[in-house]
Amino acid sequence: MCLAIPGKIASISGDDPLMRTGKVDFGGILKEVCLAYVPEAVIGDYVIVHVGFALSRVDEAEAQQVFAYLREMQELIELEPDGARVSPAAPAPSPPDPAPAPR
Repeated sequence: MCLAIPGKIASISGDDPLMRTGKVDFGGILKEVCLAYVPEAVIGDYVIVHVGFALSRVDEAEAQQVFAYLREMQELIELEPDGARVSPAAPAPSPPDPAPAPR
């Protein structure tokens, strides 16, 4: 499953609407994002970002609600038995090598 995450536009560069990019702040982490799909976006706007592309503008209240949901999900992970956490990016362990065939 892939998520689109809200972020706040901190800066914008480029005049060509198809090449316009911006630095978007995701809770203190700045990432370069393509703004071609949101030509109306300005510095200070919140945008929904998926795989490096801002897909739409959202109001601040909606962005804050998404942040609250994400924080809540993180809290639920910490409540798992034994604090077990599995990173979604972690590869699955490989199966053991089969035993050699008897001769």
